[in-house]
Amino acid sequence: MSSARHGRRPDPVLEAIVDYVFSDEEPSALAYDTAWLSLMDSIGVALRTLNHTACTRLLGPWIPGGAVGRGARVLGTDFELDPIKAAFDTGALIRWLDYNDTWLAAEWAHPSDNLGALLAVADYLNRVPDAPAGARPVTIQMLLRAMIRAYEIQGILALTNSLNAVGVDHVVYVRVASAALATRLLGGSRAQVLSAVSGAFADGGTLRAYRHFPNTGTRKSWAAADATARGVQLALMALKGEMAYPEVLTTPRWGFNAVVMKGSPLALTRPLTSYVMENILYKVSYPAEFHGQTAAEAALELHPEIQGRLAEIERIDIETQRAAIQIIDKTGPLNNPADRDHCLQFIVASALVRGRLIEEDYEDRHAADPLIDALRSKMRVTENAEFTRHYYDLEKRFIGNAITIRFRDGSSSRRVAVEVPIGHRLRRDEAKPLLRAKFMQSLNRLPPKQAHPIAAAFEKPWQAQSDRSVSELLDHLIPA
Repeated sequence: MSSARHGRRPDPVLEAIVDYVFSDEEPSALAYDTAWLSLMDSIGVALRTLNHTACTRLLGPWIPGGAVGRGARVLGTDFELDPIKAAFDTGALIRWLDYNDTWLAAEWAHPSDNLGALLAVADYLNRVPDAPAGARPVTIQMLLRAMIRAYEIQGILALTNSLNAVGVDHVVYVRVASAALATRLLGGSRAQVLSAVSGAFADGGTLRAYRHFPNTGTRKSWAAADATARGVQLALMALKGEMAYPEVLTTPRWGFNAVVMKGSPLALTRPLTSYVMENILYKVSYPAEFHGQTAAEAALELHPEIQGRLAEIERIDIETQRAAIQIIDKTGPLNNPADRDHCLQFIVASALVRGRLIEEDYEDRHAADPLIDALRSKMRVTENAEFTRHYYDLEKRFIGNAITIRFRDGSSSRRVAVEVPIGHRLRRDEAKPLLRAKFMQSLNRLPPKQAHPIAAAFEKPWQAQSDRSVSELLDHLIPA
C-alpha cells in the first residue's frame, strides 16, 4: 500500500494493521468461542453498572434534545444517540466497575473496551436507512470477528510496547483498535482504515495521572470510553475523505515514536492472528484490578482460618509481581472507589475482613470500616522474582500473589500462593460456569420478559446465532 502523499509506503506497523483488518483468514474456533464468552461477560458487567449513578449521570446526549431518531442504542437504557456518543456510553458501562476482561503484558489493557465502538457502529448500521456505501448489516459472526481483530490489535501492541513506562495511558491502544475496526464495519476502504488508524496515533498520548495518587478519580472509569468513541469519530471522518498520515509513527522529532515513546520504535512482535482473544483473562469473581485478583483469591482462602484472630495480627506479608507494585501498591488515604479497586492492600484487607469482594465493598460506607485501614497499615508488599518471571513468560502469563499472616504470639498462618487466576486460559473450564453465574446475576437488573431471551441466547453456542443481527440481540437489552 503506497502513500498518496509522497509515494512512500506507510509505517510498517500501520501497514500490518491495515493488512490484518482486511485479511480473509478466519480466526480460530477457540477465538470465536472465547469472543462469544467475552460478549456475554461484557453485557453483564454493563448491566451491573446501571446501578452506579457516577456512571449513569454521564449517559445520554450531552445537551437536551440531542437524541437521534433511529440512532445507535445504549444497552439497558432508552437512549438513541449518534454512534460516537453511543460508543462512549456503552464503553463507560462496560469499563466502569473494572470487572471486564483484561490483557496483561508490557502494557495493561482491557480489550472489551472496544465493544463501545463495535456495538454502537453495528446497531447504527443495522438501523439507519442511509448507511454508508459498502457497509452491510452486521451479524453476530461479523461482530465476533471484529472483536477478535480489535482485541488482537490492542493486545499485540500492548505486548511489548509499554505506554505506562513513559507515563501514558493504555487507552491509546483502544483508540487505535476501535478506529481500525469501526472503519472496517462502516465499509471503509484500506485507505480509509489507514486514515483512521494514523489519526488515532496522531492524537498522541493520554496522561495516566487520573490513575495514580494524588489524582486517582472517576476518569479512569471513562477514559477508555472516550478512546473508543474517538475511534468511531475518526472512522466517520475517514469515510468523509479525511487524509491519512502514513508516517505518523516514524517521523523524526514529531512522530509518535519520538514524542510518545521517547525514541523507542513501536513494533508488532507477533503476527496478528487471534492470540489475544484465545488468551484473554476474565475477572470471574472479583471486581478488582487484575494484578490483585490472585491476592483476593488467597485472602478469601485464608478468611475462615483467621477471621476470629484479626485483632491479633501483627503483620501481613504480600508477595507479588513487579507490575502490581508499580500499579496497585498503595499506602495512605484512598479517596474514592476508583482509588480503592486499584489498591492491593485494600483488596486484601476487605477480603480478609468480609470473606467476599464485591463492587459495593469499594463504596464509602463499607470502606469506612476502621478495621480495613488498620490491616492495611500492617501490610508489607515485596516482589517475588519468580512471580515476575512467570508474569512476563508468554507461554505462562501468570499473575501470582502470596499471603502469609503473622500474629503477635509468634505464630503464622500458612502461606497461600495463587499464581494462575481463575480467569486464566488454563482455568477456563473452571471459570465458564462461574462466568455464566456472574452473567445471570447481572440479568436480575432486567424484567423477566427481557432477561429470559438474552439468557437463552447465551446458553447456545455462537454458531446457532451467527447470522442473527446484532440489533436483534440488543433489542432484548433495551427497556420496553
